Amino acid sequence: MTFSTVPVFAQTPLKGGVSETEIYQGNESEIFTGKIETLDRKDVINMTVSQVLDSSYSIEGDEFFAEVTDDVYGDKGIIIPRGTLAHGKISSTGKAKRMGRAATMSLTFDYLVTPDGREIPIEGEMTTKLHPVAEAGKIVAQDVGYTVAGGAVGGLMALNWLGLEAAIASQGYTLAGGAAIGGAVGLTMALIRKGNDVMIAPGDEIKVKINTSVDLPVYKAESLKQEELLYDGLKIEINNIRQGKDPFGEVNTYTLTLFISNMSDKTLSGFDMFLVNDYGVKFSPSIFGDTKLMFRQIKPGDKLIEKVSFSVDNLHRKFWLVFNDRKTGKPITKISLDNAYRNLPEKTKKKNAKVRHEKAKNNYKRDENFMEMDF
Repeated sequence: MTFSTVPVFAQTPLKGGVSETEIYQGNESEIFTGKIETLDRKDVINMTVSQVLDSSYSIEGDEFFAEVTDDVYGDKGIIIPRGTLAHGKISSTGKAKRMGRAATMSLTFDYLVTPDGREIPIEGEMTTKLHPVAEAGKIVAQDVGYTVAGGAVGGLMALNWLGLEAAIASQGYTLAGGAAIGGAVGLTMALIRKGNDVMIAPGDEIKVKINTSVDLPVYKAESLKQEELLYDGLKIEINNIRQGKDPFGEVNTYTLTLFISNMSDKTLSGFDMFLVNDYGVKFSPSIFGDTKLMFRQIKPGDKLIEKVSFSVDNLHRKFWLVFNDRKTGKPITKISLDNAYRNLPEKTKKKNAKVRHEKAKNNYKRDENFMEMDF
């Protein structure tokens, strides 16, 4: 059994912009290419928040953290990797008005913290006012808003069929830098997005517009790879990753195309196959996807290409495809979806982004009578 490794990130933060004359030494030479790119004013960064922001009780000045959900590329490579943290504040909230006008919420961002420890000052903004044309008398070309994550309907079915404990075990997670909301968010979010108040929750994808230009170093692709667990003689490749909806219309499903060559001494079972996120939560294959691999044994000498689907609580978390040993129950292989995703064609990534963004934006409202609902 072998472990793949990644370079150790620099311990000393680099603040502000950089220039091409700077020489990267020590660990930094393992992370950066030495090239410089500019994070431009026209750029929009996709993020997800770490805690619930609700216009009915959140106030101006409240602080929070968000996490970058998609790598930000320049012409020479990645300049802001997925997983970078962003510090934000609520800059304003507006109450619902007459004639059906909904409440609003605006956010500002002042710095990023990259996985290698650098603190980057930025000026960024996001608002739920998708078309503020009438207010300023100007045409806004870029909508800076957000799309809503799914998962609630499937979670409620788990609640009804298996009970609260099982539902939370399958859908829950602990938020980095936030409260342990976990399963409560996954189980109920779709139901509370009604009414006139704005709610932005973990898993929702917010689009943050950058208002300043910052020069940044370009990362080496190798330095951004997630750690994987490999087993001698067992080759598992993720050739395609498709994001999509479950049968209830929620955008919460990964469909993986796998190439498996088993020249090891192990027999694999589809019942020992999971997606595991960075909080350690396991997700079994979905019964609504292609189930052939789920019910198959992969014996020594077998080679196959199959698809398998997983419904998860939050598409924006980091995930690994895991096969456990049938006897010990311990993982014998862990393959990173992040590593595979970076190698996908841009056309596939754009299709996935389209699926995430087509979610109707009128589902993010909060129902004032939510606590009175009969589950």
